[in-house]
Amino acid sequence: MLIRVTAVMMALAAFAAGACGDLATLKLENATVTSAQVVAAGSFSLGRGGKGPNPYAGLPAFCRVQVTLTPSADSDIKVEVWLPIAGWNNKYLAVGNGGWAGTISYTDLADGVARGYATSSTDTGHVGGRGSFVLGHPEKFIDFAWRSEHEMTVKSKLIVAAMYGAPAKYSYWKGCSTGGRQAMKEIQVFPNDFDGVIAGAQANPRTGMALLQAWVAFAALKDAESRIPVAKFPMIHEAVLKACDGLDGLKDRLIQDPRKCKFDPKVLTCKAADAPDCLTAAQVATVRKMYQPARNVRTGKAVSPAYTPGNELGWAALLGGPEDRKSTRLNSSH
Repeated sequence: MLIRVTAVMMALAAFAAGACGDLATLKLENATVTSAQVVAAGSFSLGRGGKGPNPYAGLPAFCRVQVTLTPSADSDIKVEVWLPIAGWNNKYLAVGNGGWAGTISYTDLADGVARGYATSSTDTGHVGGRGSFVLGHPEKFIDFAWRSEHEMTVKSKLIVAAMYGAPAKYSYWKGCSTGGRQAMKEIQVFPNDFDGVIAGAQANPRTGMALLQAWVAFAALKDAESRIPVAKFPMIHEAVLKACDGLDGLKDRLIQDPRKCKFDPKVLTCKAADAPDCLTAAQVATVRKMYQPARNVRTGKAVSPAYTPGNELGWAALLGGPEDRKSTRLNSSH
């Protein structure tokens, strides 16, 4: 029986490998398959130049399909679909992005295909993790906002069916931050795209969050006196923990419900001159504004969410210089 099962699996793998090459000729509306190749087990690499071990070395063999989507005259959406050569679990998984995207989510692609999913990711229609691509390109903004994800999903399902001779039994979305917002948009506008979604830390509503970022930047960077050195953020965080860690009855360096934390940064006011372990009066005012939403100056109504006490270690990404932001990204990746 074992020999028979092994033979069947080998035959299926051979069939899948042959089907992979055929995908290069697949005709899709407003899309072009630019490459469809089998990647041997453990051979995928993004060309890290020998810096550390290859994080993809443990991947099984898969079919790597690269597609360019052009739903509008100004669209240039890159998509990759990775399909297991053997051991497909009959499921399709789309993975989301972070920030302004601008790149394929290779780590999530690898995780999906390693678990047996036919998995796809998109760069959302531009290159680079900044929003400058939007200027003069309204169609590209639409691609980023929702169209790239939906078009990727539609085309990926066709590719999956062509590869395996049958559609996926179940389709899922997994994403965090921008990927969470993408999931919410899919649910609201294209409810038939997925059978289930994982929408973590949704960057939603996007407009309100953009207002909050502008509000925080104005409050903290409007003048030299208001700016808080990045080196002080851990000190502020420790003071917040001291004030609110035990509200849930457990001292574990976690604030169970930040909404119940009523931390007043006034307790950190310098008794004399400015120093690394205290805040000036202007800096105290800045911290208070960090915990407040942006408000309409005429009505006083909140027009954005607000940061809650406990996230002070992440402020460098918003309020630090280029090196501070780079350090924050490196620390958050471990």
